[in-house]
Amino acid sequence: MRITASDIHDRLAHGLIVSCQAYPGEPMREPDTMARIARAAVVGGAAGIRLQGISDIRAAADLTVPVVGLWKDGAEGVFITPTLDHALAVAAAGADVVALDGTRRPRPDGRTLAETIAALREVHDVLVMADCGSLEDAVAAEAAGADFLGTTLSGYTGERPKTAGPDIELIAQIAQQCTKPVVAEGRIHSPADAAAALSAGAFAVCVGTAITHPTTITSWFVDALAAQTEETVA
Repeated sequence: MRITASDIHDRLAHGLIVSCQAYPGEPMREPDTMARIARAAVVGGAAGIRLQGISDIRAAADLTVPVVGLWKDGAEGVFITPTLDHALAVAAAGADVVALDGTRRPRPDGRTLAETIAALREVHDVLVMADCGSLEDAVAAEAAGADFLGTTLSGYTGERPKTAGPDIELIAQIAQQCTKPVVAEGRIHSPADAAAALSAGAFAVCVGTAITHPTTITSWFVDALAAQTEETVA
């Protein structure tokens, strides 16, 4: 661990974690580009950075803020750091916090979440963020030993509806019923959304698309102009 556990908690408390990711085939899908975006986010005040992929994590080894690392393998089911081997690789690459699927769904390697976290900690001194999709996931992830409980998968596992913005209700539920820090993540599209998540009980807020994905951000503006044009013509 590059930064002590207590230091990670202190730095992330009430802060913004910026997720710097690009999808395969996109122009920005290159480790050096992601690392540069991460550095720019730190200059802007990001308390932490979330990075996907071993190469991206290594490329950002010079960051002075906590790095939440993950490895997406696949596109459906359990694919966020899905196995122990993935988690070990993320930790070895330099992540201070390993983010992994924190749902109650079967994992590809047959291990439970608790077994995965315990085995990871036998090798690496890292914290763990469980990406959850429901309150039940969060409760189980806390019992399994996760250090942070994320709302990342809310609306994607079939247990909760996909809200237009952040799942404020889930953030509040987890904050009220669990003792581990809640990281609000998912569909946080504006500063107002981020503030609302913090007000609902989030320990920290993670924002990706609205800050680091120009393709999506551009589409929001294009769609707004198109809608206005149609309204004017009508």
